This record gives sequence, C-alpha cells and structure tokens, in this order.
Amino acid sequence: MSNRTTIASLSQEVTTEAEAYAYFERLRWNTNPVCAHCDSLNVYFIEPSNGVSRATRTGHMSQRRVWRCRDCKRQFSVITNTVMHGTKIPVRVWLMVIFELCSSKNGVAAREVERKYGVAGRSAWFMLHRIREAMSHDDASLFIGNVVADEVFIGGNPEFRHANKRNARYVSDKTPVVTLINAETGEARSTVVTWVDSASLGGVIRENVDMATATLHTDSYKGYIPVGRKMAGHYSVDHKAGQYVTEKSNGTNLCENYFAQLKRGLKGTHIHVSPEHLHRYLGEFDYRFSTCDMTDTERMADLATRVAGRLTYKVATAA
Repeated sequence: MSNRTTIASLSQEVTTEAEAYAYFERLRWNTNPVCAHCDSLNVYFIEPSNGVSRATRTGHMSQRRVWRCRDCKRQFSVITNTVMHGTKIPVRVWLMVIFELCSSKNGVAAREVERKYGVAGRSAWFMLHRIREAMSHDDASLFIGNVVADEVFIGGNPEFRHANKRNARYVSDKTPVVTLINAETGEARSTVVTWVDSASLGGVIRENVDMATATLHTDSYKGYIPVGRKMAGHYSVDHKAGQYVTEKSNGTNLCENYFAQLKRGLKGTHIHVSPEHLHRYLGEFDYRFSTCDMTDTERMADLATRVAGRLTYKVATAA
C-alpha cells in the first residue's frame, strides 16, 4: 500500500482478486488477522494447493484468501461478517468504489458506479449503502467541550414541482436534519428528525452530548433554550440582526460549512434522496467531514477498520 493512494496506483497495485483480498487484509488487520467468528488471534492462512486459487463447492476456481481459526475451527476471510459479506461483486471493485467514496467530497452516485465498474444498477445502489453503513458513526462516546448545533431542511422546493405533484398551498415537506459538531475534534453527527422543536432538539443533544460539561453554541431559535439551560453553558447568535460571531462564540459557522458541502453533494451528485435512506447519506457526509484532516489513503485505511457488521438487502429496502 503506497503512502499516497490514487485510483491509478490502486488499479496497478491490485490486479487480481487474490491481491485485492491481501490488500484489504493489510488495511483491516495490518499484521494481526482476527477470526471473524470468535475474535481469536490464533489463526492461520490456508495456502491453495496451486498457490493461487482453490475449488469451491460448485467446482469453480476462486482466488478468495481463506483463513482458519485454531480455537473455533471455522474458516473465514477478511470480508466475513462485514458489509461485504456474501457479495458476488469482485473485492477489487469494492476497493475501487470504497476509495472513490472516501476521496470524493460530493459523493458518488449509484449510476456512476454502474457505468464505470459494470455492475447492475441495483447492485451498485446496495453496494454504496453498505459502505455508507460502515461510515455511519457508531461511537457511543459523548461530545464534551464546545458543541455547535444547527438544523437544515433537505428536499426540493414545492414551488418548482410539476403541478400534479405540488400541494395547493405550496407547503414544504422537506426533511428536517439536526447536526452537532464538536468544535474541538471536528466530528459531525447528523440526525433525521420528524420536526424541529425543543423536544426533538433536546433529544438529539442529550443522546450525543455530555450535558454537564459541554457548552452549546446555536443560533437564536427558541427551541434550544430549554436544553441549553441544562448544559454547562449556552451561547447564541442572532442571524436576523446580522450577528454571526460574538466575543464568547463563533456561532453556527461550523454547521453552515457542513451544510454547504452536504447540499452540494445531495443536489449535484444524487439529485434526489428519499427520507427513508437519508440517514445513511448523512453518515457518509458526516464521516468525510469528521476525517477532513486525513489523507484519502488514511481515510480508506480507517474505514477498513469499521466494516464489521452486515446490512442485508431486505433491511436496506425495508424503508
């Protein structure tokens, strides 16, 4: 693995499925392979008889690199029980798409993956959602220090819709999203809510923030006042009065920067995102924003350590 990975260097370094498996093993395990079933380190690699591939149960030859655990006696590979578990798409293609998703600030559309890598449109869509699932934050640690909070509404303006899809009063049905950003670490966490009020804002903040030690920074929306009273501090800016920064707070500028990138990606790359799947797109943009100080190579290596867990097609399409 090179110090500065590009699509060109990755395609040259990974030319076969065996090399793709070995590359992903270095990303995920480094030099310490772990059993996918019992987390044991007491494992060994099963060398193919011809040194390259082995016959499967159906008689086909596969370059999948297989390991065996001495404790639980079960076989596994680096993609077992991960978001790639059971995939029919070559791991080499997975690596390319993962790198593109890690390096593209505006994201990657499923149709783009379909055209560039020759996979079916439905498979490309499911593939990207599984990667987004790995990107989504699963850290239970609470934010401390200075926390910036703001909300945004995702969706099209009803004024520009076709007449047969436009409601009579031009009432917006955009999806509200609340974003919290830790000013110290730069980590972003976005949550889809049904409505923006004191109850929903308070619920999101209590779930992600250490109320006793954190200081909240918001705009002048009154919905933040009840939860702000229970925190170590609460500072706000009045945008209506042209106030964006005060002596005690930089306001919601961090969230505004995040929303600008989020809207560019959703409108420019994905065009339309349904509310049912919006949370995974938010996880993707949260991850890239939170790791903006990393190089593309470092971000890809970090994501490889987060792929544990499976997202089935039934679950992905259940919404």
